Amino acid sequence: MPARTNEYSETAVTRQRFRLLGPDGTVFESAVPGAFGGNRRRKIYGRLDCPSALRALSRGYAERRVFFRDEAAAIAAGYRPCARCLPGRYRSWKRSRSSR
Repeated sequence: MPARTNEYSETAVTRQRFRLLGPDGTVFESAVPGAFGGNRRRKIYGRLDCPSALRALSRGYAERRVFFRDEAAAIAAGYRPCARCLPGRYRSWKRSRSSR
């Protein structure tokens, strides 16, 4: 007997939409979840498993949370890398700021 697929779960997954922030700062819906999270107020982006972001989420920061499809979109939107979860990128960003 051939294996049956669960049509409901496949349909639910394809219908799920994610709200992401684009490079121009506008919110759009995507079928693909964001790869990076950010803090709208502080203009910082980082990994979704960042210890600092997870700690902030436990203190009610969810309303300021935004998501980006990729790192390039976060940078284009004017966000800087997180010093905690992206230390190498943060150092590079900091050096580029001080050489201006």
